[in-house]
Amino acid sequence: MDKRIENLNVVSEDSLLTPEQLKQKYPLSEKAVATVKQSQETVWNILKRKDHRLFVVVGPCSVHDIKAAEEYAARLKELAVKVDDSLFLIMRVYFEKPRTKVGWQGLINDPHLDNSFAIEDGLKMARTLLLSIAEMGIPAAGETLDLVTPQYVQDLFCWTAIGARTTESQSHRKMASGLTSAVGFKNGTNGNLHVAVNAMLAAAHSNHFLSVEPEGRVAVIRTKGNPNTHMVLRGGSDKPNYSSENISICESLLKKADLDANIMVDCSHANSGKAAPQQLEVLKNVSSQIQTGNKSIVGLMLESNLQAGNQSIPENLNDLKYGISITDACIDWEATEGALLKLREELKSVLTNRLR
Repeated sequence: MDKRIENLNVVSEDSLLTPEQLKQKYPLSEKAVATVKQSQETVWNILKRKDHRLFVVVGPCSVHDIKAAEEYAARLKELAVKVDDSLFLIMRVYFEKPRTKVGWQGLINDPHLDNSFAIEDGLKMARTLLLSIAEMGIPAAGETLDLVTPQYVQDLFCWTAIGARTTESQSHRKMASGLTSAVGFKNGTNGNLHVAVNAMLAAAHSNHFLSVEPEGRVAVIRTKGNPNTHMVLRGGSDKPNYSSENISICESLLKKADLDANIMVDCSHANSGKAAPQQLEVLKNVSSQIQTGNKSIVGLMLESNLQAGNQSIPENLNDLKYGISITDACIDWEATEGALLKLREELKSVLTNRLR
């Protein structure tokens, strides 16, 4: 008689190296530590109105090519110097992709783009890239989708997103309460702002939850609460929510909840109708709002790559085009650079007055 009553649908259980083993294999350099620490503090200071700049999370929708990501980072480093008096640039380095149905789930989950799900390879590639970027002096931002993955790479992020599909998740709110980086909670996919407000309130408190500790053992994680969270407006139900009217509504909800009016506008997703060039129109509108007195918008997000558009993963991976997204379409580098230089020029004299 077969007495098995569990794991009947499990094919295999493959052990991974522990978070501590990965960190020992790819340790933080002094330069990387300095980059992460300074960039985390900069974002905190922007949220606390001790730094007048906007922080801008900009980069590929998702990373699938290490070489292209490093080239993007090198270009971003040069641009960051040019806009530093007004804009604090953070590279969007997303390794996990949420899926409504099916599709490629990101570099950590499927690094070889072939459904082999060589997750240990993905973790090594992700940490190697983050170290490379940090050693260039470029801050990195990521989205936390899995509850265990942060133990492997979270020490290299200065800003973290909790996505529209997971903002309502109790587990993600608890995890966010223990993260060192600032955390942006996106409004729900239907545009609901209340779920993000509730997430910010939950993450600000101490929490207790199950996860793994650095040596890979299951542990009860106890947190102090994260005081550095904010709202991310990304639109919803195919409708944008970046207009001055939407911003005002968001400000009121945050004030009612006794939360700081810190708002980031995601220029992509539903705010752009998933049309990459439309991100520039969103950016133009936000710039106008700040020029006419808005003080609650502290951050922006742009999906940008070396080349414009997107592509499907081909059967023959040699046919992949370099520097083009394999998830959502992005604007190209030239458009990105031009838009951020223009934004800096428009806002450099306005932003300094915000702290007065």
